[in-house]
Amino acid sequence: MNTSAPLDVDLALVGGGGAASLVLAALDRHGVRGPRIAVVDPVHRRGQDRTWAFWDHPGNELDPLLAASWHRVEVATPAGRRVLDLAPLRYAMLRSGPVYDRAAEAERRLGVRRIVAPVEALHDDGRRVTVRVGGDGPTVRASWVLDSRPRPPRRPGRTNWLQHFRGWWLESDAPVFDPTRAVLMDFRTPQPARGVSFGYVLPVSDRYALVEYTEFGPALLTDAGYDAALAGYRDLLGLDAAGLRVREVENGVIPMTDGPFEARPSPRVVRLGTAGGATRPSTGFTFSAMRRQADQVAAALAAGRPPVPAPAYPRRHRWMDAVALRALDGGGVGGPEFFDRLFARNPAERVLRFLDGATTPAEEVALMSSTRLRPMVAAAAGDAAARLRDRLHRGGRAASWTVPPPVLGDRADG
Repeated sequence: MNTSAPLDVDLALVGGGGAASLVLAALDRHGVRGPRIAVVDPVHRRGQDRTWAFWDHPGNELDPLLAASWHRVEVATPAGRRVLDLAPLRYAMLRSGPVYDRAAEAERRLGVRRIVAPVEALHDDGRRVTVRVGGDGPTVRASWVLDSRPRPPRRPGRTNWLQHFRGWWLESDAPVFDPTRAVLMDFRTPQPARGVSFGYVLPVSDRYALVEYTEFGPALLTDAGYDAALAGYRDLLGLDAAGLRVREVENGVIPMTDGPFEARPSPRVVRLGTAGGATRPSTGFTFSAMRRQADQVAAALAAGRPPVPAPAYPRRHRWMDAVALRALDGGGVGGPEFFDRLFARNPAERVLRFLDGATTPAEEVALMSSTRLRPMVAAAAGDAAARLRDRLHRGGRAASWTVPPPVLGDRADG
């Protein structure tokens, strides 16, 4: 039994991954120096364990951390390929190593106490939160807790999909990649019976790139299934396997659901990242919302306010995502057609801002009119009927829906 004295802090970060690392960097950037801070996580994260892709305006604090960025991207379907000019935005790739390194620097300047141990329980009495830590770690008593550990939604959604993927970091003997533009979505991949698949290519140089296969759908593939899909996409790109080496493998699973994530489970516990609603249900993109949450938390603390960020996306966007997921799940709208029409009939910058939750209602009307009207109206009506049934039959659905862990492969060349 741990008998050490409790550790009293103003802010405890439970979970030390991407969301917490962005918060630490933002606190440092905003000059927050007074609060006592602790990070509690069983793993002290370092190095490259994931890659984030997102869009933003150039000229900000992330510039020196980026692995690559592009002002032009390509969207491909069986009908053709479209190159999009993203100006004034860029599409950017950020690997986890520099993010963790910057967070470590911020920890030192902020005087953060790090506890490498799992959290067994949180108890919020309305005045402070007691964080019960496993092993020999001290009990932490915090005025506020920011919890970024993965959590399922409060209840299952009406549509519960997964974005699941595997990527190969490919090194080539010869120049085979175009470093001036990324492939954002390539829908020429074989489409699953239920769901959407696409590949993409994020080149760091003409000889090194992340090549990834992604599916949106209700179930994962097998290890062999991901490798076969990736090999097929590599061949579709015209890449010669004999001249390539797989340097790293990335796997992931992200929820795509209209189930509600509980961002404030108790008065002084705030959830961040996917558990706090930062994942966009219709696309799985998460990083930009995590970054907004981190800046809002830091700005609030710098101003002496509670560290509670705004909702990651407007309520109307969550409704539109629910309708889009229903239309895709029911087969009324095909994924390649849905995304192709959005980019074909709108400026790329408007589509990307919409996916970040930053468009106006007038722009959203224009975006919605880009889709096929009849299946989307049918999906909206179905969503409204399902919401009504939920209100009339509370508790009638399954008690939970959880995101499975990624399928991990052991492939590595060289």
